[in-house]
Amino acid sequence: MNLSIYFKRFFNSSQSSGIILIFCVAVSLLIANSSLGEGFQHLLHYEIGTSLFDLKYPIHIWINDGLMAIFFLLVGLEIKRELVEGELSSFKNASLPIFAAVGGMLVPAIIYTLFNSGTEYSNGWGIPMATDIAFSLALISMLGSKIPNSIKIFLAALAIVDDLGAILVIAIFYTDQIHWIYLLVSLGIVILLFLLNILKVTKLIFYIIPGLFLWYFLHHSGIHATIAGVLLALSIPTNVSNVTISPLEKLEHALHVPVSFMIMPVFALTNTNIAFHNGMVEGLVSTLGLGIIGGLVLGKLIGINLFSFIAIKLKISSLPHNSSWGHMFGVGLLAGIGFTMSIFIALLSFKEQYEIQDEAKFAILIASFLSAISGVIILSASSKKDRFINEDNEQSI
Repeated sequence: MNLSIYFKRFFNSSQSSGIILIFCVAVSLLIANSSLGEGFQHLLHYEIGTSLFDLKYPIHIWINDGLMAIFFLLVGLEIKRELVEGELSSFKNASLPIFAAVGGMLVPAIIYTLFNSGTEYSNGWGIPMATDIAFSLALISMLGSKIPNSIKIFLAALAIVDDLGAILVIAIFYTDQIHWIYLLVSLGIVILLFLLNILKVTKLIFYIIPGLFLWYFLHHSGIHATIAGVLLALSIPTNVSNVTISPLEKLEHALHVPVSFMIMPVFALTNTNIAFHNGMVEGLVSTLGLGIIGGLVLGKLIGINLFSFIAIKLKISSLPHNSSWGHMFGVGLLAGIGFTMSIFIALLSFKEQYEIQDEAKFAILIASFLSAISGVIILSASSKKDRFINEDNEQSI
């Protein structure tokens, strides 16, 4: 067996990308709490680009707003494929992630507000609403074939709706100013992209170039530019045929390796470099810390499963194929991994209040860690239980 086969297996393994991502988180935390921390921060704030067309930004902005738009493009492509020909092609399956995401945003915000209403932390109600799609998908991917594909797709769809909701919350409540001209131009580009689809244009270049302009105008409008990736993905043509490869499938295949093994690790290195200092541990039992941890760990679990239960009982939606409520509880916990979006909202909530920002970051880190560990344990246990039940049923037959 030659080396190239090993590399193919490595790059095709979703578990490998998850392992690399967790390794990058550990490295980032070590750097932040070592003598290299200050230099690393200076590097992330170093501006690159050109002042022409106002495209000169710090490196961390290019990563979070630029590279992550490509990540959202890939996830959006996968969601669209499932909507057209897969697990989300029926209304009952497609509606469930929407109901779950709404519950997963509302309940955490309510829990946070119960702890912090009338305090100096009250503006941070949006912090526990967000799910970090990159980390949550990486962890569920590490469980491999133990988890039904329908559950992985459900989490991806839920996280996208959740992040779109978070982007709207940022735009409406945490953005100082919306530049409406840029936003209107962005709308025009979206219309153009879907018109190209209707006209059956299949050359990817005719979508990619407008997509770049869409990113530019959305970014300058004041709205988080990663939404450009999702909008572009929804416009890419696909089909239900297994004979011909659609433009969507071509692009999806081309993006998988660079996103999994370059973009996501760089994202992890950039966004988890949290420096620990005195007072951060005490901050966990403040109303700020309790609101964030309670919102992300319990709020996500309760909100996602409560709203899903209601939708299923009303026969609007149905459980994902081959899944159980145990899987849903595990997904509810994994959705409590906040990281990037939560940290971003924390920075917007407490501008220039650096001590509060650090306390919020640490609480998000702890909540995300608790959600990740408990979510993986519940999902693993649920899959084992379901496997034993199936084996017993087969033996009885």
